[in-house]
Amino acid sequence: MSALLTLANVTAGYGSQPVLHDVSLTIAEGGVTAIIGPNGHGKTTLLRAISGLLPLRSGRISLGGLALNDLRADEIVDAGIVHVPQGDMLFPEMTVLENLLMGAYLPAAAAESGRRLEQVFALLPKLRDRRGQVASTLSGGERRMVGIGRGLMGGGRLLMLDEPSLGLAPIVIDQIYEVIGELTAAGHSILVVEENAARVSDKAVLIALLDNGQLVWSGQGAELMARPEILETYLGA
Repeated sequence: MSALLTLANVTAGYGSQPVLHDVSLTIAEGGVTAIIGPNGHGKTTLLRAISGLLPLRSGRISLGGLALNDLRADEIVDAGIVHVPQGDMLFPEMTVLENLLMGAYLPAAAAESGRRLEQVFALLPKLRDRRGQVASTLSGGERRMVGIGRGLMGGGRLLMLDEPSLGLAPIVIDQIYEVIGELTAAGHSILVVEENAARVSDKAVLIALLDNGQLVWSGQGAELMARPEILETYLGA
């Protein structure tokens, strides 16, 4: 697989407090790359740095050779990175259809919104049935599906999902990861943040472990599951 996104010595944080420290990572085109690690150790901050919501203190992020450091967040979306944040983050009084269309607000995405909407409905048929329903009345799993669908409406080269399983029942988590599997089978590149290593061990082409804002291990899922000392030390598993 060719490199899609490259992080080189990235340091970022909030105010005077650094959170990420000298992180270097290459994310391949196609398949799932997973970021795992304890709560509060930089996973969400990493996605925010990539999507331009948090400025870098040092280092470089590039998408297919295009430097992202000096781009605004909307320009990074236009370049091909779509960030589905943690939690629902929907417009609660808007319908499912209206929320989905908000994912295609940039001109290039708006021009393709009809075709992409049909693709979203084909992948997530329940959303077609719920398209006229107000988002605040949906179940937790349905809201998460709308968030993923809204991200797909942007037509990005990389879809970043921040803990898509957070707060959901196990059966719904299985459904979410079935959708992620279908997305990768359709050729999408996905960067997912996940706290539970077992959920991504057989799905990700690469797993990267963050601890205290530093990349402390990376490899394939089978390698990770065969290293109980890593799971115990960093994830308490």
